[in-house]
Amino acid sequence: MESKPEEKWEGKFSAKLLELKAEQVWPLIEDYCNVHRWLPTADNCHLVEGIAGQLGCVRYCSKSSASLDGSDGAINWATERLIAVDAKERYITYEIVENNVGFGSYVATMKVLAGEGPVENDGCEIEWSFVADPVAGWKQEGLIAFLESNLQGMAKRIEEALLVSK
Repeated sequence: MESKPEEKWEGKFSAKLLELKAEQVWPLIEDYCNVHRWLPTADNCHLVEGIAGQLGCVRYCSKSSASLDGSDGAINWATERLIAVDAKERYITYEIVENNVGFGSYVATMKVLAGEGPVENDGCEIEWSFVADPVAGWKQEGLIAFLESNLQGMAKRIEEALLVSK
């Protein structure tokens, strides 16, 4: 009897940053261990293994949630290994190593794409794609919506930070 290959979930979504160039945004995405500065679902991110930004390095990311009575609640966390980085093409790829939120295999790529219009500053786009095992308690559409919302929040934070510094 042939075994059925495991189903994989895939998604790809993007956020446009109309007033910023790819060259301005890329250093923030490439700064692998500081994603908590931009990602709404990360309070903390730090290096736990290897050399920051180098292939094979591992970051620990977490988000705490307050309980209803205002005290500290649960901490959701993941360790993630950087498995590809290309500064010329402006992308990073990482995989979840361990976590407490239900992910099995999860590999994601974040790319910064230059605007393609005829005007010098046609902005840029951050593209996030992933391939993952199904996550218990989630539907694929729900996971995509959650991650896309995070990307939109990330783009907004990046825009606010870089436009204020102009």
